[in-house]
Amino acid sequence: MTSIIPSKIRAYAHRRMALSALRANSSLSVRLKRFNHHMSIVRALEAQGGAA
Repeated sequence: MTSIIPSKIRAYAHRRMALSALRANSSLSVRLKRFNHHMSIVRALEAQGGAA
């Protein structure tokens, strides 16, 4: 049986938010800022471990 890893779920969710930020109907600078914000959270979660 597989266990649910909360950090892995959060990393996946933030990765999806980062990608949708790129497709949003906003200026390029806002989209890039939102993308970088979510990807920094993904990198932090993966650095903690458990989110492969």
